[in-house]
Amino acid sequence: MFARLLFESFRRQLRRKAFALVAIALGMSISTAMIAVATDIGDKIRKELGAYGANILITPIEDNMNVEVGGTSIKPATSGASIQESQLPAIKTIFWRHNILGFAPFLSGQTTLLAGGQPVSVELIGTYFSKPVQTGDEKFVTGVRSINKFWKVDGTWPPDKPGDEPDSVAAEVLAGISLAHRLNLKIGDTVAIGSEKARISGVLSTGGQEDDALIAPLPLAQRILERPGAAGSVLISALTKPEDAFARQNPNTMPPATRERWYCSPYANSIAFQLREAFPNARVEQIRQVEQNQGKVLSRISGLMLLLAIAAIAASVLAVSAIMAATIIERRQEVGLMKSLGAGNGPVALLFLTEAGLLAVVGGGIGFFLGAFLAQQIGQNVFGSSINVHPVVLAIVIFSALLVAFAGSITAIRKAMHFDPAVVLRGDA
Repeated sequence: MFARLLFESFRRQLRRKAFALVAIALGMSISTAMIAVATDIGDKIRKELGAYGANILITPIEDNMNVEVGGTSIKPATSGASIQESQLPAIKTIFWRHNILGFAPFLSGQTTLLAGGQPVSVELIGTYFSKPVQTGDEKFVTGVRSINKFWKVDGTWPPDKPGDEPDSVAAEVLAGISLAHRLNLKIGDTVAIGSEKARISGVLSTGGQEDDALIAPLPLAQRILERPGAAGSVLISALTKPEDAFARQNPNTMPPATRERWYCSPYANSIAFQLREAFPNARVEQIRQVEQNQGKVLSRISGLMLLLAIAAIAASVLAVSAIMAATIIERRQEVGLMKSLGAGNGPVALLFLTEAGLLAVVGGGIGFFLGAFLAQQIGQNVFGSSINVHPVVLAIVIFSALLVAFAGSITAIRKAMHFDPAVVLRGDA
């Protein structure tokens, strides 16, 4: 009998049930998309923000001068203080080595440039552009082209070659856009830099101090500045977890188990700590502006996703509530007849809750697949990659759909439980 009542309910009120199903499906589709994007968005946003600069800096301990490169404050070594270039592959040997997206050493100093027949004092900055680096069995390419993607070059990037091999062409350098305008340097010009000759392969624009400098391959800068094998600082771009209170704790005061958990978490602090172990004679610091911006963006986007999901669920609850209220009013004589035949409030409530549960399961399933499709569209249009929708999201969505259906039905069901059979059967209610 219960099954027949359930079947007749759906058959005779197909339109209202369809409206309720659509309301639940739409709410769950938006919730699914927001949950899927929120759970998969962290790494994608960190990679996007990683294009705007490095987040960890290595400098010699003796270093105490401030210079800005690429809009980021770095500290070149004082005379004699440096990091050996041969040590740099150790960056990719730490525990979180796979989170190191790239690094670039910098060596800067003043030199002379022969322009218009007159020597001019200019700043020379040596670095990696796109240099292959070997660490054990792993070979990868790193340099400013991977960690400072906001650097724009009119022309071509110089190769990472010293330019002193037999029969090789002259070394190539970049001229900062301000320096190029001031000294009338053009792409293709061959200039004398200190005791070396080099060709201007491109004009660099960054909005930083390097706009008024020459940017050269690191080996060329080392020869001109007479500092073989030296690097004044190293900028590192690492994929990190947003900083929280646990990340800011001092690992030296932690119990061993807590310290191990901190050490094995990809915070910028823990990665910097591991780099200090690899470079005991250097200072390793996180560039907090980048890290804080990542955390703020992630928290704000997550908050927006949560707000949209809550709004969608609330709208679904209101829609289901309105539809169920109309359903109860329309079926009040059916409820009165059930009560007059001896049915208590329990069977009446169970009938309507079962209807709501079936709508929730079907609507939640439809909403999940629609939401997964919507999440993929968001991923492709915003991040240029797919969104990984975890299977556990389906369970969350079905549970949420049940809550929506029951929350929307509870007021109408309570009203049905208070119907007086004699009154409703006479048509007075």
